[in-house]
Amino acid sequence: MKDYRLLSKEEIIDLEAKNCFCSDWSKVEVHKDFSSQSIRNTIFSGEIKLGSFNKVFTFSGGVQKKAGISNATIHNCTIESDTYINQVKNHIANYHIQSEVIIENVDSIITENESCFGNGVKVSALNEAGGREISIYNELSAHTGYILALYRHRPALIKKIQNLIDQYCDKICSNRGTISHGARLINCRTIIDTNIGEYALIEGIYRLENGSINSSIEAPSYFGPGIIAENFISGSGSKVSDGALVSNCFIGQGCELGKQYSAENSVFFANSQGFHGEACSIFAGPYTVTHHKSTLLIAGYFSFMNAGSGSNQSNHMYKLGPIHQGVLERGSKTTSDSYILWPARIGAFSLVMGRHYRNPDTSNLPFSYLIENQDESLLAPGVNLRSVGTIRDARKWPKRDKRKDSKLLDFINFNLLSPFTIQKMLKGRDILRELKSSSGPTSDYYMFNSVKITNTSLERGIDLYTLGIIKFLGNALIKKLEDITFVNSEELRTSLAPQSSYGNGEWIDMAGLLVPNERVMTLLDDLENDVISDLDELNSRYESLHMNYFDYAWNWCVNIFEQEFGLNLQKVEIDQLLTFIDQWKKSVIDLDNMLYADARKEFTLNTQTGFGIDGSEETRSLDFEQVRGEFESHPSVQDIRNHIREKSRLAEELKERLILCKKR
Repeated sequence: MKDYRLLSKEEIIDLEAKNCFCSDWSKVEVHKDFSSQSIRNTIFSGEIKLGSFNKVFTFSGGVQKKAGISNATIHNCTIESDTYINQVKNHIANYHIQSEVIIENVDSIITENESCFGNGVKVSALNEAGGREISIYNELSAHTGYILALYRHRPALIKKIQNLIDQYCDKICSNRGTISHGARLINCRTIIDTNIGEYALIEGIYRLENGSINSSIEAPSYFGPGIIAENFISGSGSKVSDGALVSNCFIGQGCELGKQYSAENSVFFANSQGFHGEACSIFAGPYTVTHHKSTLLIAGYFSFMNAGSGSNQSNHMYKLGPIHQGVLERGSKTTSDSYILWPARIGAFSLVMGRHYRNPDTSNLPFSYLIENQDESLLAPGVNLRSVGTIRDARKWPKRDKRKDSKLLDFINFNLLSPFTIQKMLKGRDILRELKSSSGPTSDYYMFNSVKITNTSLERGIDLYTLGIIKFLGNALIKKLEDITFVNSEELRTSLAPQSSYGNGEWIDMAGLLVPNERVMTLLDDLENDVISDLDELNSRYESLHMNYFDYAWNWCVNIFEQEFGLNLQKVEIDQLLTFIDQWKKSVIDLDNMLYADARKEFTLNTQTGFGIDGSEETRSLDFEQVRGEFESHPSVQDIRNHIREKSRLAEELKERLILCKKR
């Protein structure tokens, strides 16, 4: 390259005078602006290319150090301009080190042979014994992982995706690793076959082997003290530290693993967190969170999940080995010391309390409590719809999105109520009604998929699901009416008509992406038929599905309005809409009042136990108020009251518009 040249005789003499050595200086090329003043106490071997070193770096404490190389052994490396390298105890071999990189006090950084740097590693997620392997790569999304793990019934599809991944890996594989622009490696031990992304901070690590740490200036990644990671890939903005042990894992954008967390053969997608506990063969969809010691997540599929301390599962029955798996659908929680014997499937936004050995399947009974009672699994359908904690969770997830990269890999729908959850409420309500009719209204309890449902819980579940269904459909209708203009009934009906047939039928939660099943089947067919030519195009298709959510959801709602309420929106009368808006308003207020009552439980005398430790009852109340605040001023309580006022106002405004339209 014209910007590079060989060393002059004077530069070689100067370098050797400063304790530098090379058996063949003719293999060392330097930038045209190179100065030998920036190199000392360094051994070079193999093909070497050096930039110019002029930048002054400011380290912690305000210490300034000039770019250059000292006290190091460098073999077969390209080191770009304005890089600082010092105190390499063993050597750096076979690396391309980009500009403005800082490397100080490391043992060794080596690319040994041809490596794909973690790309192509097969992770045995969900089934510990294998059979659902996910081939990880730098731009793996939760949705592609979902297909690879859970669509094994379509082997031709899996083969096509694997071929695309293999093609991607072929472009990544190299006999030289890369440490990208602005990365910092400080006080590190051994790094082997690992690519380091832009502006990543790597400090105090024990060992990295066969991996890629993706990073960017918007979302720098951090790998911190004491970690050991092998056969891994991490996304931008990820954080792994504090003695974490990682083997055969994908760690997605904005994820955190730390505090001695141990993970193997697992995939973690956007904003998941793992501290203290252990993961083995799990598919951690977006926002899977586990913070406690003695918590083992094993052979399970999770998303938007919070694991209580000591939560555990079992994936074998001591017969054919660890071959079983389980599913906790989005938004589920486990309480302290909960246990589930796989196989099992728990419905969306459910709470699991106690120990459950009978392989329950509550997937069509979402928003439920699954509670252990005298060694039985007792289900309370729908009660989480009235829990203020459920609403709090749904509101906090978007606020806790730590992904800052301009290119997001996971497309996440945060909606609590959606066609996915409402279709399950519809099925759940039908199940409860069928149980009641088949067993008789006087039964004390009913059995369904290994769980017991009391008569009171069944009746309440039917009512709660009905409220939830009306609330969602009303929300969709109100939103539609807000967004359209109409002056007569004909224009109104035209505006409410679906724009396409897409969205009718089953919906699925594709690891955070809520999408009609028919659209997924079209996507999979296109993959099998080579309509989708590469992984970038596949990710673009996910994005398109995500962007069309509201259109698809409205199409689904139009169909459900007619099926459940006999409202054909293309022929609907104004009076029918007015009646439904009143139903919607009542459902919203009824659910909000339940949330209000649930929130009040947090401010009862029982919850004040332990406050005002050395005083009277008045002191206890004052202490509680200072720490927890007053009930009416609590943000969640104010949100509920504001929600009631806002929805009531909105309902009346829309009714006025409809009445005016009717008069025309």
